[in-house]
This record gives sequence, structure tokens and C-alpha cells, in this order.
Amino acid sequence: MHLDAESVVRFENVGLRYGLGAEILQDVTFSLPTGSFHYLIGPSGAGKSSLLRLMYLAMRPSRGLITLFGRDVATTPRDRLPEMRRRIGVVFQDFRLLRHLSAFDNVALPLRVAGVRETEIRRHVEELLVWVGLQDHMKARPPTLSGGQQQRVAIARAVIARPRLLIADEPTGNVDERVADRLIHLFEELNRLSTTVVVATHNEPLTRRRPHPALRLEHGQLTALPAAAPEVA
Repeated sequence: MHLDAESVVRFENVGLRYGLGAEILQDVTFSLPTGSFHYLIGPSGAGKSSLLRLMYLAMRPSRGLITLFGRDVATTPRDRLPEMRRRIGVVFQDFRLLRHLSAFDNVALPLRVAGVRETEIRRHVEELLVWVGLQDHMKARPPTLSGGQQQRVAIARAVIARPRLLIADEPTGNVDERVADRLIHLFEELNRLSTTVVVATHNEPLTRRRPHPALRLEHGQLTALPAAAPEVA
């Protein structure tokens, strides 16, 4: 598979195993150019979530080379890793919202950490919550929201700071088709601003409605696929 020295993400012969078990990722090699949009597909248990964790620096590979934003992750000083992580937006399957904060404050958190002025935070967060259909739930705390609403808060938090790399693990798993299309459209809008996007999904109809190239993971091996043919209405 082609490797690009200017890629946002680059894996070379990456292997991953937990403990003394067999490798769940084997010789994974790929690169994601700046501004690309890829689906990550494959059966349950194929290792998609593990591959994403390697991308957002939640774990290290057992072997091989991972480069993010032109830096070799293995040789990057530990005190530089938080800076790299701040350039990555992540939508987790389990949302990871702060239960004691409102939807507004959960989404605002990355901007506050970055020191953005409160007037700017309010404008951007309100616009984004309207976009994801939560304008009537800005003050609501996560325990009072449905799973689909919590998913949309998590997505808004991940994209609010316009990350260079957006990684989403099953971001449409708790919403209906209309909302799923709207959320992928939001990712596409961010992608047009040069954010590199990776969306792990089981939703094959969605990948046909909104086609993009895919990376297929199966039996620990990765295969690149072209964009699916769009569905004919």
C-alpha cells in the first residue's frame, strides 16, 4: 500500500498483541493523506477499536512504526504527546461525557482548555449544538439525555476545536438514518477544511449513501478499498 511521507497518519508493518496472546493486528501498513476521509470497516472483533486506539495514542504497538503529523510516535518525548493529542478529535463508542457538566459545558471543554475567550466559546458551541439538533438541550446533563443525544454531544465536543485528525468509533450507532446522514455531513464539512477523518462503522447502507474510500480490517489484516458506488435514488 502506498505510503506518503506527508501523511497525517502513517503505519508501517504495525503489529499488536495483548499480553502473550496472538497478534490481533498483523503487519498493518497504510497512510492517510492530509484532508482524506476514510471509513474503517470489518466484522466485530476484527480489531477496529484497537487500531483506532493506536491512532489516538491511547496505546503503543507491539512492533512497527507509527507516525502522526510527521513525528515518529515511539521517539517523541513523553512531554510532547499531550500537544499531539490536542490535534486529534475522538468520538468514543461509550461517549465519555462528564456527567456533572451540561451538554454546553461538555462541548465547550476543549476550547476552555485551549484558552479561547468565553464570548467566542459561547458562539461556536451554540452554533454547533444547533447544527446537531440539540438547541433545546444545551443545559441538560448527560444522564438526562438519550443515547442518541449523548452521541451527538460527544461528536460536537470532538469537532469543536477543528482537529487536524478526527477519529470516530461507530458515531452513528445510536441514531436514526436521518441523523446519521446529518452527522456524516458534519464530518464532511470539517473534512473540507482539511481535517483528516476516519469513521469506523458497521453501517453499510450509510457508506453507500455517503461514499468514501474504506480501510477493511479482517483477521488482523488491512485492505484498502475504493469508495463504494453511490446508491441511486
